[in-house]
Amino acid sequence: MAAATRPPRVLLVHYWLVGMRGGEKVLEALCRMFPGADILTHVIDHDSLSPRLNQHRILTTSINQLPWSKQLYQSYLPLMPQALEACDLAAYDLVISSESGPAKGVIVPPDTPHLCYCHSPMRYIWDQYHTYKASAGVFARLAMPYIAHRLRQWDVTSAARVDQFVANSEHVANRVQKYWRREAAVVHPPVGVADFAPVTPDERGDYYLWLGELTPYKRPDLAVEAFTRSGRPLKLIGGPDKSVSRLEKTAGSNVEFLGKTDFDTLKHHLARCKALIFPGEEDFGIVPVEALASGRPVIGFNRGGIRDTISDGRTGILYDEATVEGLNAAVSRFENSDLATCGSDVFTRAAADFSEERFAREMWSLIKAMPLPHGVDWQ
Repeated sequence: MAAATRPPRVLLVHYWLVGMRGGEKVLEALCRMFPGADILTHVIDHDSLSPRLNQHRILTTSINQLPWSKQLYQSYLPLMPQALEACDLAAYDLVISSESGPAKGVIVPPDTPHLCYCHSPMRYIWDQYHTYKASAGVFARLAMPYIAHRLRQWDVTSAARVDQFVANSEHVANRVQKYWRREAAVVHPPVGVADFAPVTPDERGDYYLWLGELTPYKRPDLAVEAFTRSGRPLKLIGGPDKSVSRLEKTAGSNVEFLGKTDFDTLKHHLARCKALIFPGEEDFGIVPVEALASGRPVIGFNRGGIRDTISDGRTGILYDEATVEGLNAAVSRFENSDLATCGSDVFTRAAADFSEERFAREMWSLIKAMPLPHGVDWQ
């Protein structure tokens, strides 16, 4: 008679839960795959989370008990490695970490497999260290060389504890290899493509659209300057307000700032723009896929995760020079191409490749290949 087995007890580890952005959307998808899983995180703000995440039992490290942790969590970054390592995970048979900040460094039992889904190695200690340092305050600039050095050592050491790495794009997989010397499978993150829909050609407008948080690495400044020079109409959706105010000072009358909008307004403009403008370099970039699902092409900088989502000349235009001239030349190339007038179906078909169903299917194939502890099996 075969020995009785039980299903695995699963723990999902996420760096911090203080909002609902791309990493948290991936965590939501993992929660749908493992509805009985516990979640471990450094800091939590229940009011900022979706009902799906709040349905789970959520555990926190000691960082959550520190003063003003919901607001100052990033200041506690140097304490997070030790806080992770102090967590006893003996009760779990499978650990899946969601890594963009410190999450993968948990210590699991010897027979417990650990899969890490990597959104990005920590940018502020690796490839964007000098950018973050230059924009930091005086005290942070003085402390960063010492803190970042120690964090890099721990980051590489903790990477050796992971059994299987999964990256959200080829770009991130290359960085996992560069900084951690580990191979990573690529599974693109789930995008809510069913939440978007195209409109008929007569409903489209004559403007281009930039969409996202108005942070420097997304290069809204480049979009504003390029379109101010060309005179083409551009709308920008996103905040914060202080960034809007700063950019408005250099923008021409053809550039319109809509600020933060509700989801319906966002969908309205995505479906009606001539094309999405995506001049930044991102690890994956969900917004270009949302544009495709809305039936619109993308004009983007040919670096980072956009290479996984946009095919040059078929679903968008990719350009190599991160300059005003490079962007304006790409827009001119778009206007002289068939992309400006082709039907929406070519774009929506491409977006379908990034559904949550595809994400779950590819993740399951990797997870079920990992050996579970004795007496534990998928049922």
